[in-house]
Amino acid sequence: MTGGGAGSGLSSNIWRPVADVLAALMTLLAIGWAVSFQRVIGLNIYPQQLFAAILGLTLAVSYLILPRVRGTQRVRVPYTDVALALIAAAMAGYVAVEYPRLVLTIFSRPVDAWLPGLIIVLLTLEALRRATGWALVIIIAVFILYALFGDVFPGRLQGRAQNWQLLAGYMALDSNGMLGLPMSVAATIVVAFILFGTLLGITGGSQFFTDAAMIAMGRFRGGSMKIAVLASGLFGSISGSAVANVVGTGVVTIPMIKRDGYPAHKAGAIEAVASTGGQLMPPVMGASAFLMAEFLAVPYADIVLAALVPAILYYVALFIQADLEAARLGIRPVPRSEIPKGRMVIVGVHFAFAFAALIYMLFWLRYQPERAATWACLVLIASSLLIGYRGARPSLRAIAGSLSKCGHGVTEIILISTASGIVIGVLNVTGLSFNLTYLLVQIGGGSAALLLFLSALVCIVLGMGLPTLGVYVLLAALVAPALVAVGINEIGAHLYVLYFGMMSMITPPIALAAFAAASIAKAPAMATGWAAMRFGWSAYVIPVLFVLSPTLLLQGESWDITIAIASAGMGVWLVSSALAGYFSGHLSMVMRVGFAAFGLIALVPAGAFPGAAVTDIVGVAGGLSLMALDVIRNRATRREQSA
Repeated sequence: MTGGGAGSGLSSNIWRPVADVLAALMTLLAIGWAVSFQRVIGLNIYPQQLFAAILGLTLAVSYLILPRVRGTQRVRVPYTDVALALIAAAMAGYVAVEYPRLVLTIFSRPVDAWLPGLIIVLLTLEALRRATGWALVIIIAVFILYALFGDVFPGRLQGRAQNWQLLAGYMALDSNGMLGLPMSVAATIVVAFILFGTLLGITGGSQFFTDAAMIAMGRFRGGSMKIAVLASGLFGSISGSAVANVVGTGVVTIPMIKRDGYPAHKAGAIEAVASTGGQLMPPVMGASAFLMAEFLAVPYADIVLAALVPAILYYVALFIQADLEAARLGIRPVPRSEIPKGRMVIVGVHFAFAFAALIYMLFWLRYQPERAATWACLVLIASSLLIGYRGARPSLRAIAGSLSKCGHGVTEIILISTASGIVIGVLNVTGLSFNLTYLLVQIGGGSAALLLFLSALVCIVLGMGLPTLGVYVLLAALVAPALVAVGINEIGAHLYVLYFGMMSMITPPIALAAFAAASIAKAPAMATGWAAMRFGWSAYVIPVLFVLSPTLLLQGESWDITIAIASAGMGVWLVSSALAGYFSGHLSMVMRVGFAAFGLIALVPAGAFPGAAVTDIVGVAGGLSLMALDVIRNRATRREQSA
């Protein structure tokens, strides 16, 4: 079945090279902006002019490569799609060139402002439908309808109705609309980091990190599961999509896990949870960290530091469960014949230089993220050409091809970011943002606990079926302000909505990451989803803890932070053991309940409420007692059996 029709239209030998050139041009524009090339040549332009140009290229590429029916194969491009690609490029190009004049005329509603704006909005929504499906398009359409007819809504939801011509021009031209904050992040920062990830794949860096993970973990019980956790955590942060990470790494890790003897649904679940966690792991966090820093107007380093401990606890819980599941099921280490030789892999250490350069430029030299990522790309290219990996070096043609590959890779993210700007624009122009915040706080009755619970539900529901960046933009605009209004730390509030938004990826009934992993594992989708919820339990608990006490966000006195991290680590270990049903041996139901109870008590940070330090002492002491009891009992049992 084909999505482009087998009859009339452009053949693949025509439209594929054109799409590749346009995609490469998108990447070059973003990288040029990152290194301030426009200043070198004496060109002074508004950022929105760059964003409009990149949007025009993105829309043109979308209509050339995306079939009208998702899931079908494009063989020929219908002439109607060619026409749409040309119209999109022409309209966005016109906005890019005439932006300095048009932006001053929005409110007078000239036809040369609202007509291109209307066309760009409609073509963006259609391209978004082709790329991601109907879910996000429907949500954005609802916001647009609200902007047009907000005055008919009752009570606190009543808004200011907008003239449709004014709204079209505002959305396409104003810096609070489609060319606003989400687009500024996607068109600069995200492109640079996706290029970095693309180059890792071309130069052999992806294979190196998988090999390194196998050497580090392959000799231990449950090694295949731990390899999946490490590899997916590394690449998930850069990929920008939990589902893309599942597909990219899962085709290797899931069969390996199944071959070791794990049930298929658990193999898929561990990969889904590990891939989803990559979006929560610094330094990149699937590009959400950069957008969060812009939203909150704080240094990017502050976001990374705040997100570090919760992300580490997330992966510690996953590692412990992988280890204990292996012990419970009697899973042996990866066969030595499948583990790469250390001397073969050590030559790839040069790939770590690029990461070191990236981190150095981000945190010590304080470079802009897109500039740091661009220089890291150059370091990666240079080291790969000089040293290579496993006896192979990338060709110059392959490196050049990474530009178009990156452009194709960011097409969906740019579409999502542009469409998210519509949501932000509606919230600003109608007053809906304030009304929703007031409504949520009112429903919560001023109770932070009730509001947190309601917000978590809203985040999971709104996040269903949406990509990472789209999830965060929606929740940051709709839910986070209500949490801040009841006194919750700003960074904590934004991380809270990000965590619960991402948990929609592994929470049935619509768990995209879990279902993608299930299809690779050939396992039941819902069984994989429920298993993923169990493996990812910490992400449902940790956000509640860090909004109650910011010590887990590395905010507070050093001693309090140390105690909070230590007790949380013990809590994660205890609860993970309870869920696995294993510590030094199989746990009885009574012991599992005890482990879980003391673990949850230990998880509560000392600063969460007056007297919470007592709960830490009780949780840690009780947990250690149960651990010791289990070890003594199992040693005695083994001695009796050997005798």
